[in-house]
Amino acid sequence: MATADATGVDVPAWRGGFGRLWTAAVVSRFGDALRNAALPLLAVQLTHDPLVIASVTACGYVPWLLFGLLGGAVADRVDQRRAMWAVDAVRALLVACFALAVGLGHASIPLLLVLAFSLTTLQTLFDNASTALLPSLVDRGALGSANARLMTGQQLAGGLLAAPVVPLLLTVGAAIPFAADASTYLLAAALVASLRVTPPDREPRPAGSTLRAEIGEGMRALWHDRVLRAICVATLLCNVGVGALIATLVLHVTRWLHAGEAEYAAVLTAFSVGSLAGGFLAQRVARRSGRARALLLAGCVQTVSLLLMGSVRHLAALMAGMLLLGAMNMVWNVNQVTLMQQRSPEAMVGRIAAAFRTASTSGAPLGALLGGAVAGAFGLNAPALLGAVLFALAVTSLIPAGKPDVSDVASDDDARTGPVTR
Repeated sequence: MATADATGVDVPAWRGGFGRLWTAAVVSRFGDALRNAALPLLAVQLTHDPLVIASVTACGYVPWLLFGLLGGAVADRVDQRRAMWAVDAVRALLVACFALAVGLGHASIPLLLVLAFSLTTLQTLFDNASTALLPSLVDRGALGSANARLMTGQQLAGGLLAAPVVPLLLTVGAAIPFAADASTYLLAAALVASLRVTPPDREPRPAGSTLRAEIGEGMRALWHDRVLRAICVATLLCNVGVGALIATLVLHVTRWLHAGEAEYAAVLTAFSVGSLAGGFLAQRVARRSGRARALLLAGCVQTVSLLLMGSVRHLAALMAGMLLLGAMNMVWNVNQVTLMQQRSPEAMVGRIAAAFRTASTSGAPLGALLGGAVAGAFGLNAPALLGAVLFALAVTSLIPAGKPDVSDVASDDDARTGPVTR
């Protein structure tokens, strides 16, 4: 399940379950990126109403707020491997039907909304099950390396490889990116179905136990763990800041910097390149400072990056800021997810992950609305400066979690199966 690298640190073995899970995750992310790039292009062909087009994106957030907690409770009840491949099979069917509708000329905005909402609803179960499944495939000491490799591979596939492919596929036909996405879901489902894992030990549920009660247990476990609670609050603040920036980034580039579409694409590429670099840095930073303090470092660098982007009116400053933002975003994500997996009881990983994701994800749509309002009132660079303020608040809220006596308890050598409460 794990081997040691040249420095003696545990890393996941590629043979067996982790290699197949990694391949499934990367292939699926590639397909998702094809679909996500093609959907807005299809939407603008169907309507010119900005609010209607934005509602397609909003449908990607709403299910997390409605069903995120339920998805985590279900993920802790069922066989996570079976849940994942079943979800991918259903998603393949949905996207294939949508591709057929597009190919026959029956695409419509309501159909786009239904597809976006349905896929994200299914994702609430898939993502929580995936987070809970990984500790069954790799040793606890290798979780950090496993998360870094998973996220780096997904970023490479979705952030760099898929983007150039979409225009080529669209020249063949508007339905082709969606048909390709359906194919990747089927391949991912087959790979996950082939996994052989030992499910975590679960105590028998008390008579009369309900999903509502089990969701409450997950929320209480998250709240009572001092480190995870602080990270959740910090992530929420960061997501508000990132939502404000991303929602107005195209205006920042084209109107504040007076640049064009090519420069906008270059800015997005800089973030993706930074994310890949962050995937290689995440474990090194954690080994030197501890995971909680790695989050502190990442938050500080991101604060400076946002200040640079919002105060220096030059494309090079924006690209440098986005490069650093992407790198530290990956450092943050790898260490945040690893801490959550290490500090959660095996039978509750899905519910704690769901409570964490639901709380933190709610910041993105709020930030998008806030960013638009701030840009209109104070200028197109104001969302980046607002993000810097929110990231600074996030770093401040993390300081108690970064104390040595707290953060070092959940190091990669920690074999505990229960959360720490303080």
